[in-house]
Amino acid sequence: MIDFSRNYFDLFGLTPAFRVDGAVLDRAYRQLQTEVHPDRFAGGSDAQRREALQSSARVNEAYRALKNPVQRAQYLLRLRGIDTLSETDTALPRDFLERQLERREEAADAQAAGDLRALSALLADARAESQALEDALAQLLDGAQEFAGARMQVRELTFLAKLAEDLDAMLAACES
Repeated sequence: MIDFSRNYFDLFGLTPAFRVDGAVLDRAYRQLQTEVHPDRFAGGSDAQRREALQSSARVNEAYRALKNPVQRAQYLLRLRGIDTLSETDTALPRDFLERQLERREEAADAQAAGDLRALSALLADARAESQALEDALAQLLDGAQEFAGARMQVRELTFLAKLAEDLDAMLAACES
């Protein structure tokens, strides 16, 4: 089975980095999942089946975390002892928060009006800002290795990912 003490990157044979090759991650996931999938151990002992189930769950958890840029950045910082989701420190830059509040107000107005074009534009804008943050994070985490300095950008990226998710839901609601 798998060694549960290994971090997610080690599990897939990857170097810990913000930028990962998605195709390499996908191949490593499929290979590892083939090795630990519970169906392979259906005829085994209770202990073997339980371990296969736990291993498969761990592989799935690791894959989801590394596949998603927000979760991958959070995990990288967690490996360095930096918590990006601390409930005692929720501060974000004022201008960033004001911009997001304006976006949410515009989104609510657009949804109320059934304005798909406005919602799509807001979503595209949020995704563009997310991409710019991802590029900056790649420089901070993979290049300069400024892990503590990347904390705020990861928090902003987390916020933008939630905004994009909400905008997607608004668009879907308007389209139905």
